[in-house]
Amino acid sequence: MTDTVPLATGSWRALLGPKHLGASAVLASGVALYATNEFLTISLMPSAVADIGGQRFYAWVTTVYLVGSVTAATTVPSVLMRLGPRWSYLLGLSVFGAGSLGCAVAPSMEMLLVCRTVQGVAGGLLAGLGYAVINTALPSSLWTKASALVSAMWGVGTLLGPAAGGLFAQYGSWRWAFGALVVFAATISLVVPLALPSGAAKSVTPDRTPMPVWSLLLLGAAALLVSAAAVPHDPRATAGLVAVGIALIAAFLVADRRLTASVLPASTFGKGPLKWIYLTLGVLMAATMVDLYVPLFGQRLAHLTPVAAGFLGAALAVGWTVGEISSASLKRHAVIVRTVAMAPVLMATGLTIGALSQQENASPVRVALWAIGLAISGAGIGIAWPHLSAWAMSRVDDPAEGPVAAAAINTVQLISAAFGAAFAGVVVNLSAGDDAFTARWLFVSFAVLAGLAVLASTRSTR
Repeated sequence: MTDTVPLATGSWRALLGPKHLGASAVLASGVALYATNEFLTISLMPSAVADIGGQRFYAWVTTVYLVGSVTAATTVPSVLMRLGPRWSYLLGLSVFGAGSLGCAVAPSMEMLLVCRTVQGVAGGLLAGLGYAVINTALPSSLWTKASALVSAMWGVGTLLGPAAGGLFAQYGSWRWAFGALVVFAATISLVVPLALPSGAAKSVTPDRTPMPVWSLLLLGAAALLVSAAAVPHDPRATAGLVAVGIALIAAFLVADRRLTASVLPASTFGKGPLKWIYLTLGVLMAATMVDLYVPLFGQRLAHLTPVAAGFLGAALAVGWTVGEISSASLKRHAVIVRTVAMAPVLMATGLTIGALSQQENASPVRVALWAIGLAISGAGIGIAWPHLSAWAMSRVDDPAEGPVAAAAINTVQLISAAFGAAFAGVVVNLSAGDDAFTARWLFVSFAVLAGLAVLASTRSTR
């Protein structure tokens, strides 16, 4: 209890006051930019394919983005140590703006894939910096509130992304959506010099932090294979790709434990709860990827317009944000422990409600029930995320591992999103039936996945 009390004493007024407002705005905006872009593209792709072709590369638009994000996320501690918060953010925002501009003017699907990879690399860096700079730029009393603010931006992204993407797609202006991201990145860049220090992060050792090259390669290859598993319709090919991807994740864990330049802090492999904290974060994040198919099934089952279907997908984001902000204000340790332990149950309950609401020619009542289930699912991850994030940064054996533990939150989040997206694609592609059956089976599968996190969430509170 003595470890958790300082993390819960900071107030929203202190975090958003004059002293820390600039830094908080930059941290939140970087993650919001990444998350919005991830979900924006889902709604834009049908229009993009109709314009520039490349139907066979449809799934790879998400694949290359996630692979770039995962690999870049592993470099966050090294980049931050070398460049410091200010120049790290300016680097990420500049590269992200260039990639977004390339997407906006891409004449072919091949060029779009290249620019999406650039976006993913820069986005992974920005999302990772959001957590790492919390640890280095803010006092520990504000970590829980700052983690809630930063991770709430994922909720904002899942709200703005599908809705804005559907709006641009409905009016045939998919290129302008990427142009808007360029403007967003440029605006954040103007604030960075005023909000963040320019000096490199202080290290407890004179040597600079080396890049985790081997871990980066293993994670990137695993994400690529698992994401590609959703593409083939042959169950044997899908199973083979998933198996190899899982084997590479196992190889990553073995290598990361032994290498000096690692992604996860050494405390992850000890007797403490850190490994269970990361596992809980990962499974809950993977379960949110059911949202990728909500706009599609919203149009097919309920005959919603692209904009309306986008807002239906945003229901999970609303629940996530509301649950997160309210949970971050909890102060009693016993209440926090019970909240985190039961979060997967709440998420599984919401997904089960979503499964029961799937029906051909769904009525408004069914759609409303669907939205309620998604909101409950979002609340499930929202009530646990700020506390798990703060615990991950503090439950280390050596205080020097703090920045690595903070950056690892984002890496776990991204690789889990890749696995969740791949799992959703596998379930949809292998389901033999009408759209309602496929959607119902998708929600049931993710409800089971979320429920499996109960063991990890319980152990993470110890």
